[in-house]
Amino acid sequence: MRAAAQIAALVYHEVTDDPTASGFQRALARAYKHTRAAFAQHLAEIATSPHTPELVVDIDLAQPARHLLLTFDDGGRSSLHVGDELSRRGWKGHFFVVTGRIGSPHFVDASEIRYLRSCGHLIGSHSHTHPGIFREQPLERMLNEWRVSCDMLAQLLGEPCLTASVPGGDISRRVLRSADAAGLRYLFTSEPRLTPHAEGECWILGRFVTKVSTSPRWVHELAHFRGWTRARMARRLKVLASRSLPALYRLYVRSRSREPVGAS
Repeated sequence: MRAAAQIAALVYHEVTDDPTASGFQRALARAYKHTRAAFAQHLAEIATSPHTPELVVDIDLAQPARHLLLTFDDGGRSSLHVGDELSRRGWKGHFFVVTGRIGSPHFVDASEIRYLRSCGHLIGSHSHTHPGIFREQPLERMLNEWRVSCDMLAQLLGEPCLTASVPGGDISRRVLRSADAAGLRYLFTSEPRLTPHAEGECWILGRFVTKVSTSPRWVHELAHFRGWTRARMARRLKVLASRSLPALYRLYVRSRSREPVGAS
């Protein structure tokens, strides 16, 4: 089943002028750490869209309308700055937390997660441990990652955790099915697709992953629902390369995902 609505969802990670102060310290994370000035430029372009950033739980996906969503992965310390910047504009965001990192250096703690929720932002799971290549994990590992993470957030916030984003963005049919089996109702991927579809009782929503190299102009286009086909083709080529050379891809992810000694 496919939704009638179109969802333009953007994903960010860290927003910090000191990359060593927030989020994962692995080499792979550097490409996703925007400076505050760069992020402000992105927000200025997003503000020109006729659509105000909102929450997925407030949307009727069966209705033919366009919606703009902002999502933030990992749960790094910079989430507090991001949340305040969104609130200042009257916008709502989705913060997906790696629960195994809650309260550790560079990541938000329990009180900060509650603060973000009190501002009206949505808190969801980004798995419990952020496994390297999620699509290669056994089904039981996937289910455990979702369930442990969602249970922790539910206890922390006093409400069910029904939303999540896929760590690393590597998906497969098993990944999608695992989210449905774990009781999730909304799963965000890193596939730049505008139209959500259902996997059982879980809605699967695509996103465009912004990097340090993503220009404000490109964000402007995406926030106006332009350029998504081009983005999807670029993503397909990347996925094809990773699946064509799986051993090389595993080596790349493993080498670039090592945390510096003393960073965690």
